[in-house]
Amino acid sequence: MFSSPAYAQATGAGSTAAGIVSILPLVLIFVVFYFLMIRPQQKRMKSLQDAVKAVKKNDTVITAGGLIGKVTKVDETEVEIELGPNVKVRAVKSTLAEVRPLGAKPAND
Repeated sequence: MFSSPAYAQATGAGSTAAGIVSILPLVLIFVVFYFLMIRPQQKRMKSLQDAVKAVKKNDTVITAGGLIGKVTKVDETEVEIELGPNVKVRAVKSTLAEVRPLGAKPAND
């Protein structure tokens, strides 16, 4: 029933190492997620934000709603998009999902 002090000290040191070893897989999983998912997504978002800030007249844009059109006017927070002949809409810049510069090669070619 009673344990000696030497035995108690030995089990205390072992439990600390076991605790570290049990947390190690969780840390490893977080590191893998960071490099495979979080970091690339942050890079994509940064490049999209830069493209939206640099949008200019005659660029082709795709909105988050799926509308594709040509930019005819750019304001500080909004863009005017021509969807077809005599069809123009205004959209908030933050709703742009993709910006294709004038003369850019289509993705499927």
